[in-house]
Formats: sequence, structure tokens, C-alpha cells
Amino acid sequence: MKRFIISSVLAVITPSIASTETFSADVWADNWFEVRIDGTQVAEDSVAITTERSFNAESFTFEAERPFTIGLVAKDFIENDTGLEYIGTRRQQMGDGGVIAQIKDASGSIVAVTNADWQCHVIHTAPLDKACENESDPVAGEGVCAFDISDEPDSWDQAAFDASDWPRASVYTSEQVDPKLGYNEIDWSEDAQFIWGPDLEQSNTILCRITIE
Repeated sequence: MKRFIISSVLAVITPSIASTETFSADVWADNWFEVRIDGTQVAEDSVAITTERSFNAESFTFEAERPFTIGLVAKDFIENDTGLEYIGTRRQQMGDGGVIAQIKDASGSIVAVTNADWQCHVIHTAPLDKACENESDPVAGEGVCAFDISDEPDSWDQAAFDASDWPRASVYTSEQVDPKLGYNEIDWSEDAQFIWGPDLEQSNTILCRITIE
């Protein structure tokens, strides 16, 4: 009797294991920002938005596995829902915003910069009529001082969120934003651009997002 030995080859399939990386980030904002990675906060502006002329840059690190979604909250200072600052003084005006950021991997290579690839959604617009700036007694929600405000959409800072109807970020020049304290302390990539909502003065709170592959 002959014996036949049948050998079988088992293919071992090793699942891909996501690798956690350390990233560094630089952000400058007029006036305040918060950064979230996949919905978890990793940084917040250390200078309170209520601080007059709260212009500063922040540098920080965070850990993440690619792909990951960056959620950036940026706010310009306003005294109330009129969207004005220095109300009742000679300096009464609409403030203007602007934010710029860059993300690097552990080797120092740029993996993301703020530009028109980001999508930004405005959740606070005021005043709806710029004539409010010249009112002697501006009252939020009355006359030319009407405003538009909404809550943050649920899970907007996570990958699964459908942002297909969000517009692209509006891009501005440094001359338009006129960055002040802290900006020149950062060695910015030449590709990093200032972004904001569609109007530097009327867009007061914006939510911006991008997914890094």
C-alpha cells in the first residue's frame, strides 16, 4: 500500500496595524482657536479670547494614526452678538479674524497647511449689515445689528461627518489679515495660507476641517 502525504501550505495573513505617529503643529489666530483630532481636543489657545489684542502663536505636539481628521475652531473677539468691539467708544468697530496653521510629521516634513483644501462652516455671523458699526447705540438682533448664529453640528470634527455641502475655506493674504504678535516667531511654510469664512469682519466663529491620509 502506498501512502500519499499531502502537504498543505497555510497562508498567514497579517492584518495591517495602524501606526501611531507624533506630529507637531503651529497655529496663529486672531483671536482664538481650538484644535481637535478625530473629535478629541489636542490644543487650545492659551490666551483667553476676552484678552484685548489676544494675538499669539501656539506650538504643540499630538499623536494620531493616519488617516485622521483635523477640526479647527477659530473665533474673532466680539463683545456681544452685534459682532462689534469697543462698543460705545470712538474705537467701535467690527473686528477681523484670520488663522494660519501648519502640521509636520516627526521628520519635520509638512503634512498639512491651511489653504483652500480645507472646508469651513461659519456658525456666527454678525452684524448682517455692516452699517451696525456706525450705530450710536447698537443692540444685537435689532435693525441693522441682526445676527445669524447656530450650534456646532454633531460630530463635525470626525471623519464620518458628511461635509459635502461645506464651502471651501476663503483664503486671504497676510496684508489683508495683518498678523501681529507671535506670527513672526514661527518659520512658516511658504504654502501655509491664512483662511477664514467668506468675510473677515462678519464671520466671527468658524469651523474648519480636513482629513490627512
